[in-house]
Amino acid sequence: MKFEINKVYHGFKLIEEKEVKELNSIGRIFEHEKSGARLFQLQNDDDNKFFSIAFRTPPEDSTGLPHILEHSVLCGSRKFPMKEPFVELLKGSLNTFLNAMTFPDKTMYPVASRNEKDFFNLMDVYLDAVFYPNLINTPEILMQEGWHYEIEDKNDDITYKGVVYNEMKGAFSSPEGVLMRKIQESLFEDTVYSNESGGDPEEIPKLTQERFVEFHKKYYHPSNSYIFLYGDGDLDKQLEFINDNYLKDFDRITVDSEINYQKPYEKMKTVEEFYPISIEDSENDKTFLSMNFVTGKSTDPEVYFAMEILEYLLLENSAAPLKKALVDAELGKDVFGQFDSSILQPTFSVIIKNSNEDKSEKFKKVVFETLNKLVEDGIDKKLIEACINITEFKLREADLGGYPKGLHYNMCALDSWLYNGSPFTNLEYDSILNKIKSALTTDYFEELIKKYLLYNNHSTMLILKPKKGMAEEKDRELKQKLKDYKASLSEKEIEKLVEQTLKLKKRQITPDSKEDLETIPMVSIDDIDKKAEEIPQQIKEENGVNILYHNIFTSGIAYIDLYFDTSMLKRELIPYINLLSGILGKISTEKSHYSELSNEININTGGIQFTSSAFGDVKYTDKFYPKFIVKSKVLPNKIPQLMNLLHEIISTSNFDDKKRIKEIIQQMKSREEMKIFERGHIVAANRVMSYFSHAGRYMDELNGLGFYKFITNLEKNYETMSEEIINNLKEVYNTIFNKNNLVVSITSEETEYADIIKNLSTMTDKLKTIEFNTQEYLFDIDRKNEGLLTSGNVQYVAKGYNFKKLGYKYDGTMLVLKTIINMDYLWNKVRVQGGAYGCFMRVTKGGTIGFSSYRDPNLKETLNVYDNTVDYVKNIELSEREMTKYIIGTISELDQPLTPSMKGERASTNFFRNISQEYLQNERDNVLNVNVEKLKKFADVIEDIVSKDYYCVLGNETKIKENKDIFKELVTVFE
Repeated sequence: MKFEINKVYHGFKLIEEKEVKELNSIGRIFEHEKSGARLFQLQNDDDNKFFSIAFRTPPEDSTGLPHILEHSVLCGSRKFPMKEPFVELLKGSLNTFLNAMTFPDKTMYPVASRNEKDFFNLMDVYLDAVFYPNLINTPEILMQEGWHYEIEDKNDDITYKGVVYNEMKGAFSSPEGVLMRKIQESLFEDTVYSNESGGDPEEIPKLTQERFVEFHKKYYHPSNSYIFLYGDGDLDKQLEFINDNYLKDFDRITVDSEINYQKPYEKMKTVEEFYPISIEDSENDKTFLSMNFVTGKSTDPEVYFAMEILEYLLLENSAAPLKKALVDAELGKDVFGQFDSSILQPTFSVIIKNSNEDKSEKFKKVVFETLNKLVEDGIDKKLIEACINITEFKLREADLGGYPKGLHYNMCALDSWLYNGSPFTNLEYDSILNKIKSALTTDYFEELIKKYLLYNNHSTMLILKPKKGMAEEKDRELKQKLKDYKASLSEKEIEKLVEQTLKLKKRQITPDSKEDLETIPMVSIDDIDKKAEEIPQQIKEENGVNILYHNIFTSGIAYIDLYFDTSMLKRELIPYINLLSGILGKISTEKSHYSELSNEININTGGIQFTSSAFGDVKYTDKFYPKFIVKSKVLPNKIPQLMNLLHEIISTSNFDDKKRIKEIIQQMKSREEMKIFERGHIVAANRVMSYFSHAGRYMDELNGLGFYKFITNLEKNYETMSEEIINNLKEVYNTIFNKNNLVVSITSEETEYADIIKNLSTMTDKLKTIEFNTQEYLFDIDRKNEGLLTSGNVQYVAKGYNFKKLGYKYDGTMLVLKTIINMDYLWNKVRVQGGAYGCFMRVTKGGTIGFSSYRDPNLKETLNVYDNTVDYVKNIELSEREMTKYIIGTISELDQPLTPSMKGERASTNFFRNISQEYLQNERDNVLNVNVEKLKKFADVIEDIVSKDYYCVLGNETKIKENKDIFKELVTVFE
């Protein structure tokens, strides 16, 4: 259908239409005349249709009102009155993405689906949720999702409970999380950005129901909305639906949601803050130093892209000159940067981790001296070319690791659109990149450094210091505050709190009515493809090398992954495999200094990455295949250069630079620490697997908590261990890169394949060809049941075992059971009633069933929930509609869209794990043919799993020590 400028379509007037060549899309800007809603559409051939409605929601304080509201609008609405429509969609839609997101100044509600009927269902539920939520007349929603006083008996102590309250307690436990919040706060002390939109746990309990409702009424109006549509959908039909069902009922109003600019500072401000560490931790080398700058406006696309490239140029690659200067000055053990372009005034930060307060002045001196030198002497043009090239490659590839492209483009559009700019601004990047490329012959970036870094007084020096006992002190203060509060209440007031708590609990445990549940629209089983997707894979041999070839449309990019078997290595060298993956490409070779190597990689390829893993055989419980993996991507005309680079790295790397290897080890330790805070549920779950599985124990030593302890020891004792470390690295390096243990995975179109094979021998013919013996890794596995102690304010509670070891077989029916348990039992018990942010049951083809919670205020209570899963399974009763819903939800998870590179990786993984297409089809058939009786048969599996009593908890040291009787070992995580 052809659309005409200034013509009205279902209430939407078309303001602008143009081609966005960079995205292979047609972009259209509409305005809804009656309601004032803005709408931006990107039309293209992507079948993963995407919709989002966003609102500008400037936080007025740090109670987390925008964040709690984001959770709460999805807890029932006018047309969909059940308690949690969001969960019902997770259970039974074909969504490829379903979420809600709070930012410092906006709130987004995005959904995606490849099925048109499902897509309209998702839009319907989300639009009704944001415009007509039940939270207005149901105070229990704020109590559940935000906070409430919890007291079930008048003689009990009062506590705080709430999903967001506990989520943010977890977020504020991470020093990096505290750092990022304090950076923004320090730079914008007079604007809304000084407030924490997510919520400060100390401020959240100040939020009242009245203010909650007022905020919704003020900001959740179409006149303050930004609607985004993306993909191959029928735009006319979509506009008709949005208008006829929602927007026609609203009149345009004036919404004061304007975000003000921060008045520039006259000079750099110094700010000191604290974060908690365990009483057992040392305070030495645990300070963060951060220099932060406000850099222009996000509506300026040149700043938007150029500052991001500059941050990568100065701080994020192996040739980064500012990073090198800071590392050489030995100011800290990790250096990184951050450019935040998602707010009105973007910010640029230079950050040193694992430093000390007394180094702050030297930090400032080194930063400014280095930047001045770069301006005076000029930046290496090859480094500039490398940084622009890798940025451009990533922009054109637009590979978001499985997230819908629509989500990425929506966020880019909002980065200007939200601030009264055009949504096209940050999507049309070709002309901007061409302008930035003038830096190859001019002093473009040098002038940028002068303007935004050297001569910019709107800046701060943030010193974030560790404080022992801070968490315990705050906990004592909170307990005393609540004790004093209770003492101030009359008996009648206490009884009222008890009554409110019990009323909330009654609401939480009362099932939705059949009538309410049936208001949620559903697709049918007939809308599901009965055939499992088959990823093309040809198994070949080319010039003595085993090849896995995936003939897939890749937009002209070739993905080449090298899988080297590492099973010949001695057990004590296992963690060195992962260490090697962090070092290769970042150390010099016989030909190139590591900075030159970095430039060559970024100029000639889309990136070369090194990683390590192990692939478990689906047929045999403890059989697994360890691999060292080299991932690369390249445009066809650069294939010869890629092969030369791969050869140079895997055949001629030099391990004699002790100083450089020490720097990399320090950085790896730092990044492992960040992962532990960010992914505590995965750390705890994987640790449990190491108790009962040889493969699990291998992975723990390779890249789990065992590896963190390993690299902490190397970093701590590097001076005395350096020779040993280097010798072990050389042994791993010289052993694994062998033509006889190599499988090459290629994902490309046919035309590129021939070029890849023609050039492959450049690298493979120079590899050693040595026969080797694989060894079986057998460990002394044991039920350790550890309590992993941190200064965090919440727990990550994990429990599990392997059912194949107990004589059971994997069946696709288990995936449906997982969906049911996750979306019904665990969601209600651990999140809704327990107050944790999340809880998950995992089922693997290898036989592991594992439970893990995320940002959980509880410990024993959550373990009890896991144990009681068996009773839930024994008593499952589902209507035909409910069963259909869970089947659809399970298929939705199986059918998540994959990028071309992900398809190649998935097919290669299946090959190594002996997963055939027949196996996958059988799994899908099991899902589609499930019934209640089949589900109930798995009660015995669950019972046997939980009765083995293998568990691990990562979390607050006080809480864990209070429950020390249930643990075999207490382990301090950070030293």
